[in-house]
Amino acid sequence: MASVIDIVSLYPKDMNIYGDSGNVLTIKRRLELYGYEPRVHAYNQGDDWPERVDMILGGGGQDTGQKKIIDDFYARADLLRGSAADGVPMLMICGLYQLFGEYFETIDGTRLDGIGVFGAYTIGRDVRMIGNLVERSDDFGQIVGYENHSGQTFLREGTRPLGRVEQEGRGNNGEDHTEGARVGNVIGTYMHGSLLPKNPAISDFLIRAAAERRYGGFAPQPTAEQQAELTRLDRFAQEARRVAITRPR
Repeated sequence: MASVIDIVSLYPKDMNIYGDSGNVLTIKRRLELYGYEPRVHAYNQGDDWPERVDMILGGGGQDTGQKKIIDDFYARADLLRGSAADGVPMLMICGLYQLFGEYFETIDGTRLDGIGVFGAYTIGRDVRMIGNLVERSDDFGQIVGYENHSGQTFLREGTRPLGRVEQEGRGNNGEDHTEGARVGNVIGTYMHGSLLPKNPAISDFLIRAAAERRYGGFAPQPTAEQQAELTRLDRFAQEARRVAITRPR
C-alpha cells in the first residue's frame, strides 16, 4: 500500500489566480510518480480543517480576495504558525505570501495584519511589477517564474530571501534585489506562472520535507514507466524555463 501524503490547498476559491492551482497539480502528480498516494484537501473559509496535514499550498489573489478570507485566516493563525514551526512544508504565493508576513497596507490605506511567519511587511504602491522573472537561489539554483504585483514587500533584518534578482525594479520591492522569503520549510514568493511546473527542485524539496516529517525518510519507488514520465516532465520544465527567460512577459 502506498504511503499517503495529505496536502491542503489553502483558499483555492478566492486565492487562486495566474495559474496557482498548477502548483497543487504538480505536487500531486510528482507524488504519484514517486509511488506515494497524495490526498488533496481543498480548504476554503468555514471548512473543517483536515485531521492530517503534511503540506500546505496557497495561491495569490486580488485585494478583494484577501479581504474575503481574512477573518477565517485569522481564526487559523495559531494553527498555521504552529504548523510552520513544526516543520510542515508550505508554499505561499503572492497574496498569501504577504499575509504570512507582519502586515499588508493596501494602496487605499487599509491595513491587514499578517500572521508573522515571515519577518516582512508589504506596502501597496501604484507601480506594478509584472513579467517573467529569473532569480538565483542558494538552495534551488536558478528559479524561473512570473510576477504580477503592486504590493512591495520588505524583509526585516535577518529574514532570508528565497532568491536574488539582477533586474532593476523587480522582485520583492524593486529596490534591494531580493525576491520571496524562506523560513525553515516555508517558502513565500511572488512567482506565479505556475512556479512548480517550471521548477522541479522546489517541488521535490516540498515533497521530501513532507515525507521525511511524516515517515522519517523519503523513499521514492517509481516504476520504470513512472521514472520515464518524471524525466519527461523535467525536460518539459527545462524547455518552459528556456522560453520564459527569453520573453519579458
